[in-house]
Amino acid sequence: MPEHVAPLQLIGVTALALATVAWVVVLTRVLRHTRREAAAWHTARVLPLHPHQLQAGPPRESVELTPAEQDAFAGLVRRLGGR
Repeated sequence: MPEHVAPLQLIGVTALALATVAWVVVLTRVLRHTRREAAAWHTARVLPLHPHQLQAGPPRESVELTPAEQDAFAGLVRRLGGR
């Protein structure tokens, strides 16, 4: 024990040091517990940013044309192609 320090001062510094250590331990446990609860709550409430899309668009349709329809379409394309 240092000669120039009163016993009451040593007791006070020791008490403050023990209180600081206890405060750090309690604060660490509370923060860990809160972080675990927040993570559990967050994983339970995660919402996707975009809704899941089943397909990009409507299904593609195709129709077989008769030879007369094919000729009419070809004539239409020739007429519109000249513009």
